[in-house]
This record gives sequence, C-alpha cells and structure tokens, in this order.
Amino acid sequence: MLARPLTPRKLTPVARQVLGDSPQVLAEALEEGVNLAVWRRQLPAPVAGFADTLLSLAGPLAEAISLELEGQEAEPNLRELAGNFSDLDGYDYFVADVAWLLSAYACLLDAKRIGLRLRVLDKAMCPRFHVDHVPLRLITTYAGTGSQWLREGAIDRARLGDPAAEPQAPARIQQLASGEVALFKGEKWLGNEGYGIVHRSPQLADGERRLILTLDWLA
Repeated sequence: MLARPLTPRKLTPVARQVLGDSPQVLAEALEEGVNLAVWRRQLPAPVAGFADTLLSLAGPLAEAISLELEGQEAEPNLRELAGNFSDLDGYDYFVADVAWLLSAYACLLDAKRIGLRLRVLDKAMCPRFHVDHVPLRLITTYAGTGSQWLREGAIDRARLGDPAAEPQAPARIQQLASGEVALFKGEKWLGNEGYGIVHRSPQLADGERRLILTLDWLA
C-alpha cells in the first residue's frame, strides 16, 4: 500500500536583523524576513561637533517637513532645517549629511514624498517596547543616547506594552550608538505583518537629551 504523500507545511519566517559598516547594508532592509538594517557608522567630526553644540544650546526643538521629491534630481534643499543654528560651526556639514540620508532613503524606496522630523528630546517619547504601524522608518540619533530594539523572541509580541513582559537583563536589549543609521521595518510593510521590529525610546537621566532625525515614506 502506497503511503499518502505528506502535505508540505508552510514555514513561519523568522524575522532577522542585519548590521554592517557600509551604507550598502541598508538595502538589505528590502529583503523578505529582514525587519531591521543598521549602518554602523561614525559621524564625521564636523557633524558630531555641530550636533553636540546644538544639543547644549537648544531649548525645545521639533521641526517637521513634508518633502515632495518627484522630478527632483538634485539633493533636496534643507537650508531652513535647524535654521536658528545656521551660524554654528559644522552647520553646512550637518545639513549635507541629512540631505544625503534623505536622498539615499528616497532612492531606496523610489519615494515621491518623505516626512522629515528633527527633534531634541529630554524624555522617552515611547518608553515601552512596541512596533510602528508604518512601512519603513529611518532613525538616527545625531547626539545623545540611541534607540533600543529587541531580537526576535526576546519578548512575547502578544504582551507588547505590558511592563511585566519586558526584558530586564541588559544583554537582551540592543541599542543603537549615536550616529548609527537604522531602517526600522514596521507592520505596514507588505509581508511584514506581525514582524515589525520591536523597539523603544531610551530612558534619559535628568538633564540628559538627544537629537534625533526620523524619515518616513509618505508616498
């Protein structure tokens, strides 16, 4: 008697993260199963110097820009970004760095419209581990403490938002360094439903602040 053939089971993909020392690693965020790509870079000295000075001088800072890129071949004009600090050493280098990241992000996604936010934060905006309901978000901290994220399995996704479920051991919590560039794949990326990268804002001590840039794909 012939054995009945087994019906192949569909394997559940395991979300993974990739990290590298070259900006080319960011392209791997487009691959199936990758929910985080991190470019482990060191900020150029003029950019780092400007960011540190801005952080020491600035009060509350929250700038948001929606950029239409369709038909533009040159780098986007960001001369108004952090314009109150344009007289600081390194400002031109900082703006050029943001413009490069924006252009690279737009090229990677063939994006026509991008939302840019530049903020000085003195507290954790999202203190609990969570996932973002966006397709793919670029995050980089120019000065201060970087965002934290978890490898798959470090927390029960069904219990996101529950303080009792969050890992406490430092070894289980990953953290971006200042200057590193990350692409966080969220729940709205087609095929990534249920696998958005789990992350949170870092807790800041009294008097501690951070300068953070985020880019979002709007269209």
